[in-house]
Amino acid sequence: MAMQTIAVEDHHPTAWYGEMSAKEKSTFWACTGGWILDAMDVQIYSFAIPAIIAAFHLTNADAGLIGTSTLLASAFGGWFAGALSDRFGRVRTLQITIAWFAIFTFLCGFAQNYGQLLFFRATMGFGFGGEWAAAAVLIGEVIRPEHRGKAVGSMQSGWAIGWGIAALMATAFFSWLPQETAWRALFWVGLTPALLVFFVRRMVDEPKVFEQTQKNLDAAGKTTNFLEIFSPSIIKTTALTCMLSIGAQGGYYAITTWLPTFLRTERKLTVFATGGYLAVIIIGSFIGYLVSAWLNDKIGRRANFILYALCSIVTVWAYTQLPIDNTMMLYLGFPLGFFASGIFSGMGPFLTELFPTRVRGSGQGFAYNFGRGIAALNPFFVGMLSATLPLGQSIGVFALIAYGILITAALLLPETKGRVLTAEAG
Repeated sequence: MAMQTIAVEDHHPTAWYGEMSAKEKSTFWACTGGWILDAMDVQIYSFAIPAIIAAFHLTNADAGLIGTSTLLASAFGGWFAGALSDRFGRVRTLQITIAWFAIFTFLCGFAQNYGQLLFFRATMGFGFGGEWAAAAVLIGEVIRPEHRGKAVGSMQSGWAIGWGIAALMATAFFSWLPQETAWRALFWVGLTPALLVFFVRRMVDEPKVFEQTQKNLDAAGKTTNFLEIFSPSIIKTTALTCMLSIGAQGGYYAITTWLPTFLRTERKLTVFATGGYLAVIIIGSFIGYLVSAWLNDKIGRRANFILYALCSIVTVWAYTQLPIDNTMMLYLGFPLGFFASGIFSGMGPFLTELFPTRVRGSGQGFAYNFGRGIAALNPFFVGMLSATLPLGQSIGVFALIAYGILITAALLLPETKGRVLTAEAG
């Protein structure tokens, strides 16, 4: 794997955008727009749950199964799309995944029963996971090395924007429309991301490093093999990046899944159910993503992961151990969103720089989504442990384990800040 490392000069936090070329900017906005709209389509469901439960006479477990199936399908979709991008191209795969999740979100609005909604939502998840894999690889290969961390991390901040758009739409639709129509209208609006495909088709080109690698492979009569990420030369990177992803997502799921229940049942707080608390978390997440993106190129990938992991642990400790009233709870929503979400800004650039071009999509898609699949078990483990320990301590234990895994992986992986991606011989 031929790679170089270049020195990264200090820049004003926003100067990097002005220094990008027109092609870099087009790619940045295509990938960021895709992620914003992906987040919007995913988060729509959380706001529609009460109306869906009423419409189809579901239990909370039924509604939870839809969310779980979406998450599991997204894990497979991410790996599949990553492998697809190595074989057929980053841009083409991005177009397919955006159209996929938009169409199946739209179809959710026409579901006539629970089974149909479960199918449409799970199938949508396949495209949801695939979009991140394709977009993260594409933008990581196009953006110049000194700005890669800032650009890919800033793309990640689009999740908070999409989440906010979903919240605003839900508020408006449930205010203006009957409940039985409002939840369907939310899903129908989910078709709008498909329009982005036309922008991607006209304005975004394949990364030069990918095209040259493909030419070299073709000249040598070779094709990409997604199983190469398990070969002796790459398996260590694959294993450690899976650990990194398990840690980041395991901590996030342990915290966000159970904290509301802990605060409601053990602290008797109600503010987390308000729009104000949700707004504070979303704003904290957005700023956390952007700060983390800038720090990626400032202090390095590994140091940034460790910093955010340690701060996430402190935040969980504050939530579960300090005496908190509703007012303090509102303020603590900011660091919760800032650190637990912002840690993901480093994932895209780090994984891009760690895998060779010929299997970058496969490696990045597998590592991130394998981590998602394993981390999805954390809420279950927290629930099991809470039968023995208080719920707050159970959350803390598994958050500490998850972020400990992340810190260990970060220490064992090489620093890649400023790494130049080069085409590989066939």
